[in-house]
Amino acid sequence: MDVKEYFARISYRGSYDQPDLATLTDIFQHHIRAVPFENLSIHCGESIELDLEATYNKIVRKKRGGWCMENNHLLSWVLKTLGYDVTLLGSKVYVPEYEAYADEIDHLLLKVVLDGKSYIVDGGFGMAYQIWQPLELISGIDQPQTPGVFRLLEESGIWYLEKVKRKQWVPNQSVSTSHNVEKEVCRRVYLFTLQPQDIKEFRACNAHLQTAPDSLFVTKSMCSLQTPDGVRALVGWKLTEIKYNYKDNMDLVEIRILADEEIEKTLKEKFNVTLDKKFVPINTSRLSLF
Repeated sequence: MDVKEYFARISYRGSYDQPDLATLTDIFQHHIRAVPFENLSIHCGESIELDLEATYNKIVRKKRGGWCMENNHLLSWVLKTLGYDVTLLGSKVYVPEYEAYADEIDHLLLKVVLDGKSYIVDGGFGMAYQIWQPLELISGIDQPQTPGVFRLLEESGIWYLEKVKRKQWVPNQSVSTSHNVEKEVCRRVYLFTLQPQDIKEFRACNAHLQTAPDSLFVTKSMCSLQTPDGVRALVGWKLTEIKYNYKDNMDLVEIRILADEEIEKTLKEKFNVTLDKKFVPINTSRLSLF
């Protein structure tokens, strides 16, 4: 495994000799614009492994993406190699349809300490709730970013991440079935503590999420990628492209339903993903990702 090969994968050509916030942010943004958040392996009959070398080969050499436990595990290795102080953390994702957080830890994120300040770095959430810059670990302060305003809140040792959403303009309303998209102003994203985790503590979660019949990742095939001005996502057969702050504090949301024969071409052209095995799209869950 070679950091320079990773940098080639994410098209990063900047300096990296000084572990500072500007460099961290630059590497992070290159990562989320090159490496998709995706669970396509599950729907190609492949298993998702948490072995770092396997993740490296998948993301760097095969130019695939991954979910949080792959993206952030790889990012933690890169940042540690460059001299950053990195800790793995676990979180419970908020499910708006149930108005509740997950019962068990189901998401991996990173804490990075720089010059005495702590930051949350999460390159594996995807969709419209993907942060674009490290979030300073400070409670109750709005942290505006291009995707929207993110905010961390702390209560009795538990931290909560939420995102204030803009209004959305959806020209093709007929194919929009999102849950309360127009009414939702602020979305809870996840809760977490600062208890350090080891990657092996995510193995049960990693297995459960790709096999449980009611797992979101089993009931939905998904691939999302951040773009210079927004995000695009293929969920089942639905391709959604969002342009942030398109006009008057409003995001432009364009939606198209693809035919089976368009899927492979779209994955290649929109996400730079080529799959080794036959991919079977699925979207049987009503849970909203936007």
